[in-house]
Parts: sequence; C-alpha cells; structure tokens
Amino acid sequence: MNFMRNAAKGLFIVFLTVVMTGCGNKADGGTKSSKEGLPTIAISGSTSVGPLAEKLAFKYEENNDVKIEINQIGSSAGITNAINGVSEIGMSSRDLKQEEIDKGLKDTVIAYDGIVVVTHPTNKVKNLTLEQVKKIFTGEVTNWKELGGDDLEIVVVSREDGSGSRDAFQEIVDYSSGELVRSAIIASGNGNIKTTVAMNKHAVGFISFEYIDESISTIDIDGVQATAENVLKQQYKLARPFLFVHMDGGLTDAGQKFIDFILSPDGQVIVSETGAIPVNES
Repeated sequence: MNFMRNAAKGLFIVFLTVVMTGCGNKADGGTKSSKEGLPTIAISGSTSVGPLAEKLAFKYEENNDVKIEINQIGSSAGITNAINGVSEIGMSSRDLKQEEIDKGLKDTVIAYDGIVVVTHPTNKVKNLTLEQVKKIFTGEVTNWKELGGDDLEIVVVSREDGSGSRDAFQEIVDYSSGELVRSAIIASGNGNIKTTVAMNKHAVGFISFEYIDESISTIDIDGVQATAENVLKQQYKLARPFLFVHMDGGLTDAGQKFIDFILSPDGQVIVSETGAIPVNES
C-alpha cells in the first residue's frame, strides 16, 4: 500500500514538473520577440513618411536578420530624435533647415510626395488657384459661395506645429503659421485631417497623396490634377521630398543597408505601390 502511494506521488511530481516546464517554455515564448538579439534600427518622425517606411520595413525584415522600430511622431520630433541620438534615423516630409544641417544632419531622399487639398465629397468646388488656397487658409475667403460653391462657411483644418506637411504646405502656398486663420481646427496626422474633412461638409484640409480615398474629394490646383505624373512633370505645385535623416557618421551598417534597399529597384517598387513617387523616376 505504501509502495502504491509512493509510486503515485512520484508520478504526480514528474507530471507536475513536465507541466511547469511546458508552461515556462510557453511563457518565455510569449514574451520573447522572434527578433530578439538582432540588430535594431530605431526610426521616428513624419506621419506622412511613416506608412511608407512601415511597408518598406516589413518587406525588408522578411529577408534580413534585423528589427526595425518605427514611431510616427512628426517631422520635427523625428529630426530632434536623430540629432539627440534617440533614433538612428529621423523621417521628415520637409527639407532640413540650415540650423539642423549645421548640427551635423545628413538627409537622403527616399521618395517624393504630393500634398493634396481635400474637401467633403459633396463640395462642388473642384479647382482652386494657389492664391485662392492661400486666401482660404489665412481667412480672407470664408464662404464656399465666393469660390463657386454652396453658401457654407469654410472650416479650415490644418496640421499641428512641428508637422512637416504643414511646414511644406505653408511654404509652397506662401503663408506663415501666424497668418493661419484663428478658427482653424488643428488635427494631428494625415488620418485625422482626412476623417475630419470627410465628416464635415464645410471643411477643407490638406493630406499626403497616399491618404487619398473615396471618403474625401480632391482639389485640382491651377487646373492641374494631383497625380504622381504631374508631380514628376513639375506641373503640380504642391509637392515635397520624403527624407530619411541621420547624424553624419551616425548610421550603423544595418541602417545603411536598409537605406540601400529602399533606393534599390525592389525598394522603389514598394514606394510606387504605396502611392508615393519613386526617386528613380524623378
């Protein structure tokens, strides 16, 4: 009887050990990334460049032993992170300022992009001059009927301070942040602008080409449609570069290889598929 009791106890201990070992392995597997121990490329910045960078990173990680972390926090924040060493690479949808270059930043154009003025799908206005766009965003024109549309007050939707898209848009349209109409709604990110405009018949905003879909209506500028072809022909005026920026000498081998991939024919195919404009077509 004691023999049976001891044998059963022994079997239970063995069973418990196996179960605990198995659970321990599962726990480890649940907390450890398949990319643990691999080189990591930290990238942060523009919400316009971000979606493209994520698609490129996903494809690159499939065939390379590297982990790429992307944080979309705005161009200026990404540039600051690159300068301070928080991120190896910053993403920017505007050109670098001289003071940023003076701190040792280098840039690489990975693609080009257009900025499109967007309205609610029901808006009758389909074409504006660049001067009319300026008058809208500075509050000189306040009703759509002044532009051939319905008798509706214009609601301007703009990006937040530090946005590369906002900086590029204002520079091209030729107005400053201080001139932006005070009643403007400030939205963080292209997606938020698109959603705000799509839900408001009065609204007008601007977004990156790659965010265009049927939920909003696009505006031609000076009779020129917002297309990649027209950007490449330099006929569409609202266009800017997509940049990867890094400190001079601050790129790791992994970071340089990722940039090399982006600029390769395979990488530029992905650029094109996302709606951005390949560098090798410019």
